[in-house]
Amino acid sequence: MCKTEYAVCGNPHLLEGSLSAFLPSLNLAPRLSIPNPWIRSYSFDGKEEWEVNPLYCNTVREIYPYSNSNRLLNIVDMAIFDFLTGNMDRHHYEMFTKFGDDGFLLHLDNARGFGRHSHDEISILAPLSQCCIIKRTTLLRLQLLAEPEYQLSDMMRESLLQDPLAPVLTEPHLLALDRRLQLILAAVGKCIDTFGEATVVANDTAQPQSPAAHRAKVET
Repeated sequence: MCKTEYAVCGNPHLLEGSLSAFLPSLNLAPRLSIPNPWIRSYSFDGKEEWEVNPLYCNTVREIYPYSNSNRLLNIVDMAIFDFLTGNMDRHHYEMFTKFGDDGFLLHLDNARGFGRHSHDEISILAPLSQCCIIKRTTLLRLQLLAEPEYQLSDMMRESLLQDPLAPVLTEPHLLALDRRLQLILAAVGKCIDTFGEATVVANDTAQPQSPAAHRAKVET
């Protein structure tokens, strides 16, 4: 297969593709579509502010809900996911309305992921490198997946081995995951060197104290 309108060619009969999974209808599971603060310009005419202003995150931090919730940390998680897969096309994210402002982000529309295994688009990591924050649980998981016995490429290879569509990812794409993981850890390390671990690594493992426990502590 080799058609100019698709701009792709088979090699000789295999062709890369993507699968789509559909969520329940909006009537059953209402959700919001929210613009990504780090949306790309998608144009040669100009740049988005984050593409030219390294202090852009300071502006984002002043905007609700990024100013007083876990939303910004979730955006950083999403950027890390997109960087690992090479997805530059995260113009929106979605959330189920049922869970309010602190609900999890839905990473829909990943069709641009796993495109060029030989290219690491560092700009995808802008939320991490500009805001210099990351969840402790995310960092610990990334550090674990960088260990030789739990290497990310090996974990993915084993996970996908029994998939009916195997091989889901080619070997160069699997190896790219390990390379990109090291770049993420390097970006976190640079932030820690600049601002300190206490500022960069957000402790998302602490459990909120119950009102009863708080009263007991005050009374004693």
